[in-house]
Amino acid sequence: MKTISMFIHEDVYTSSIGGVIDLLTGANLYMTERGRPPAFRLELVAERTKNIQLDEPAQFLCYTTMDKVKDPDLVLIPGFKGDPQAILCKYAAVVDWLCEMYRCGAEVASLCVGSFFLAEAGLLNGKTATSHWAAAESMQSHYPQIIVQSDRLITDQEGVYTSGGGFSALKLILYLIEKFCGREVALEVSKRYSIEIDYSSQAHFAVFAGQRRHHDEEILKSQAYIERHYATLLSIEEVSAQCSTGKRNFIRRFKAATHNTPMEYLQRVRVEAAKKALENENWPLDQVMDRTGYEDIKTFRMIFKRLTGLTPREYRKKYSRLS
Repeated sequence: MKTISMFIHEDVYTSSIGGVIDLLTGANLYMTERGRPPAFRLELVAERTKNIQLDEPAQFLCYTTMDKVKDPDLVLIPGFKGDPQAILCKYAAVVDWLCEMYRCGAEVASLCVGSFFLAEAGLLNGKTATSHWAAAESMQSHYPQIIVQSDRLITDQEGVYTSGGGFSALKLILYLIEKFCGREVALEVSKRYSIEIDYSSQAHFAVFAGQRRHHDEEILKSQAYIERHYATLLSIEEVSAQCSTGKRNFIRRFKAATHNTPMEYLQRVRVEAAKKALENENWPLDQVMDRTGYEDIKTFRMIFKRLTGLTPREYRKKYSRLS
């Protein structure tokens, strides 16, 4: 039996806790129904006091506190609300505890932005990691030694696991059930709770809003220019004309500010416009392509799938409000 110690604090998402309890309970129920011992023992762990009042109408009575946890197989950090750096400051003792648990042989996993605790502990240095897609840029900025891949749904390296954002993070629990109990059990749990057993990508959930957390005014102007003219045949020369600098220096400055080249940024803006059209309009694909700046359907499909993980038709089927 695997002992999973899940850290609880007043800023966690209730879904991060309840979802984990339900899925692990479902796995245990499936095992016992077939005359096999339960696979998981889940304990809720608090920092100092066992009674945790969340900042919403929910309260948890934890089994134990961090100083009393002994030999867990896995330590699980749930997702939380609030600014990650402020939360890390508030629960600074958890970072040292994570390091100690990992040093003593426990595996460590995070749901959603819980990955910031693993990052602060140094457990993700040199590793590929994921998190909520909206937090990926901040994570990469604060922790440059991590290879942040926001489109990944799950990462698994050297006993350290991270997962995508929101409810998609529960796919990690399915993944762990499959890893520890086998495919049969994971499939049964996925059916019982109507969660697709798909670990591929969270890219199609992402909303591209432009990387504007920088102070280069000329690059901000060029970003705004791209966002106004993305449907035309834009060239680097036309965009760089918004800055009083040469083309090569413009590309360098643009990438330093936004973490994308100007052409990568243009493709992201175009694909975001295409996503909105597929969600809200009944236009045929060639019209969507034409209105978002693409001339070749093959190129449009290839770039759309690379950035979202789905083809345009698959995206429309999943998210169209008119279907």
